[in-house]
Amino acid sequence: MADDLGYGDLGCYGQTRIPTPNIDRLAREGLRFTQFYAGSTVCAPSRSSLMTGLHTGHAPIRGNKEVQPEGQSPLPSGSVTLAELLHAEGYVTGAFGKWGLGAPGSEGDPIAQGFDAFYGYNCQRLAHNYYPDHLWDDTSKVRLTDNAEGAFGTYAPQRIHEKALEFV
Repeated sequence: MADDLGYGDLGCYGQTRIPTPNIDRLAREGLRFTQFYAGSTVCAPSRSSLMTGLHTGHAPIRGNKEVQPEGQSPLPSGSVTLAELLHAEGYVTGAFGKWGLGAPGSEGDPIAQGFDAFYGYNCQRLAHNYYPDHLWDDTSKVRLTDNAEGAFGTYAPQRIHEKALEFV
């Protein structure tokens, strides 16, 4: 799931002005969701709906409410997620990129919600920075020391991409 991206923005759906070869390849070789409707103007409710299968009006996450020191309001522990359903059928599941559905260590943490692996930003606010001071590897905070004090060392999207490829 890409953030702030409409289906008409991609070559695999007919857009011709901007090349999107990597996403087009993912679409060609993977699974394309063509019937999902984002019933919210912000990202966390859309991810909540995708993960739980609930309509935005019934989904437990209704906005991008942040909790301190890092994270968003969590998916409740009783939520049944796509990851849990796939895991029950024998699949190994991973989430890579931006989570934003619960603070680290909360019931909304991706590992607590059924994923076998997670690498990326737990807090969506931090995902606004491509050179953050840390990312999360499952439940461990990974310091990106070469990004300290605003330095441009580790490009997080590249690191997340590499971790996703290792997982696959």
